[in-house]
Amino acid sequence: MRIGVVSDTHNNLRNVTRIVELFNEANVDVVVHTGDITQAKTLDVMADLQSPLVGVFGNNDQERASLDLAVAAHGFYFQDPPYEVVWASRRVVIVHDPAELDGVLTTNHDVALHGHTHLQRIEHRSSQLIFNPGECAGHIQGLNAIGIVELDSLEAKLIRF
Repeated sequence: MRIGVVSDTHNNLRNVTRIVELFNEANVDVVVHTGDITQAKTLDVMADLQSPLVGVFGNNDQERASLDLAVAAHGFYFQDPPYEVVWASRRVVIVHDPAELDGVLTTNHDVALHGHTHLQRIEHRSSQLIFNPGECAGHIQGLNAIGIVELDSLEAKLIRF
């Protein structure tokens, strides 16, 4: 199973359009947004994904009423962190701020996904992957990236754009 991972889009609609194209080209099974969508317009653009979209809300997702309406309208699934799920027999925990992993992340988890820092993180701890694709909102010039996690091998790769 291939998971697309994106974080901190911060309503950069031009970048989100490109992100949707990249995930569709990569033929991912599901896309995870680790928070800081900021506005419902972003979710409207993400409705062009060819795979399901799930995720958590971040600290800049303050327009919750409109975000919740867009989530429902497009059949997405979002919740406040942490969000725990099992895909392909792998336990995955999703948060926005990596500090939210404290007290949540255990050795029973195979994958932890987060955002918030706008910094890329691919960390392997024994049989566990902690991943943040980093910047994709255009805030840090030249660092736009999304990620793909292969659940079978617990390998993560960045797609820069």
